[in-house]
Amino acid sequence: MLDMQQKIKIFKALGNETRFLIFKNVFTGGYVCSIDDKNAKIEANPHATCVTTIAKHFDFSMPTISKHLQLLREANVIKMQKKANKIYIEPNIETIRELGGCFTKLVENFETDRELFFDDIVLK
Repeated sequence: MLDMQQKIKIFKALGNETRFLIFKNVFTGGYVCSIDDKNAKIEANPHATCVTTIAKHFDFSMPTISKHLQLLREANVIKMQKKANKIYIEPNIETIRELGGCFTKLVENFETDRELFFDDIVLK
């Protein structure tokens, strides 16, 4: 279960336009990763993309893209896995589903008792 700090980390990570666009395209399958002919035997998740493919769509250096991806990974909204000479990225569906559930609960409770999904907040 996501605690308050994890939720804040997710919102901060996705609050940056570049990170949000990277996440959106990883999540919606907006990129197709090139296949490395030298390592054609390497099986990659068909829903994953690779860092180099993402970097081609932005006017940032590879270290800048890597930093954005690192922050998304630390927020636990993406997963990264190295296979051969590529790093594959896919959305962390479990985290996204749980965050979506928080919003669903918030909406469902809005009219009844206005309970917030941030259980750890104490209003003064």
